[in-house]
Amino acid sequence: MLALSVSVYLLLTVFIGYLASRKIKNASDFAVAGRKLPFLMSSAALFATWFGSETILGSTEEFLKEGLIGVIEEPLGAALCLIIVGLFYARRMYRTNAITFSDVFAERFGKKAELMSAFVMIPSFFSWIAAQFIALAMLFQVLFGVSFIEGLLIGSVLVVVYTTLGGMWAVSVTDTIQTVVIILGLLFILFLFLWETDINKVIESTPKGYFHLIDTNRVTWIEWFGAWCTVGLGSIASQDIFQRVISSKNEKVAMYSAVSSGILYLVIGIVPLLIVLIGRFLYPTFYHHNQGNFISALIMMKTPVFVQVIYFGALISALLSTASGAILAPATVLAENVIRRFYPNYDLLRIMRWSVVGIAFVSVFISLSNKSIFELAGLASAFSLVSVFIPFTATLFYKGTTSSGVILAMIIGITGWSIAEFFNTEFPSFFIGMGCSIAGLMIGIFYDRTIKIQS
Repeated sequence: MLALSVSVYLLLTVFIGYLASRKIKNASDFAVAGRKLPFLMSSAALFATWFGSETILGSTEEFLKEGLIGVIEEPLGAALCLIIVGLFYARRMYRTNAITFSDVFAERFGKKAELMSAFVMIPSFFSWIAAQFIALAMLFQVLFGVSFIEGLLIGSVLVVVYTTLGGMWAVSVTDTIQTVVIILGLLFILFLFLWETDINKVIESTPKGYFHLIDTNRVTWIEWFGAWCTVGLGSIASQDIFQRVISSKNEKVAMYSAVSSGILYLVIGIVPLLIVLIGRFLYPTFYHHNQGNFISALIMMKTPVFVQVIYFGALISALLSTASGAILAPATVLAENVIRRFYPNYDLLRIMRWSVVGIAFVSVFISLSNKSIFELAGLASAFSLVSVFIPFTATLFYKGTTSSGVILAMIIGITGWSIAEFFNTEFPSFFIGMGCSIAGLMIGIFYDRTIKIQS
């Protein structure tokens, strides 16, 4: 019953991708849905940007171990990011009329800045996509009894097929449907668990300080601030966010949908945390033996089949939404800002579709690493934070930004972060990377102004 229901859902997803492919007339339709998404679809697409493996699987594990302070990055930081984008970035992003944020650098600073931003952005998505593929593989292991490798291949092929068919239209349509499934499914499961116990007793059973958002005895101020910044700031200069903002039908829709999706993300992101908290209270022995993937084991072993169908439908929805958008983002940049620059006469739509396949292929290999979902997701955000966040923000908000400034900000930021990571510095490596990126920006601006004065 469960496996059959999931199979039907997966086939329906592919069929939606096929239907969406009929709307694809050109590269703009494929990449940004022709910039026609209404408020609800735009909000759903932004909500589904990251609501996936880390939110439902990774964050629940961290929450049970560390309490509220353990989930600052996800879902709290992710929600913050969407709200910041809506309040400060969405209008400026939309007015660029670009398809990718590398186009923004190209229009203002030329080919060198464009290529540099593309080369540092594309790799940042590999680990994030890999995290979604790993979660899908684990899920298919449970549902169909296949091996991890087989689950990985099934999941990746499924995502690639419907993303390649329908592009952003497919992503947006399925995101809208899947967002409804996610919200209703998780809320229904939470209601069932709340029906079995008194939430006040659950809260009283937690250790002292479990719900403290600030705890200097366990986390330093630098680490606390860094947890907010990793996703809260690091994911702002990200192609998947940029692409969804640009897909809105106007700048007001872009702004309001980003803010509303951030609020929704925060509310719904707390739901799986409450589910596992109640589950641990009700079944402490079961939790002790299933700490690795508690929420899925809890649903599988302690709920009726129809609840399992609802849960896995919600989980698959989250994973497919996140994975498809994550693949489409770097594929668009690879096609638009790299391949097209060297082969301008090639069909851009075809290049984008083949780029989806190429990005997925590399991500599958990264999925075979021994890193956890939480580690892979955090790595992706940190990479964006130290490489493109500072130059992208400067480009949007500061007219005095120069080509040398943005290029040096990217190069020096990544270099500083990499060195700090290698030597495992006590001070958070991404703060060092951000500092180096700011320094590179200032040095480049000073250099260009000096050359201009001398000439």
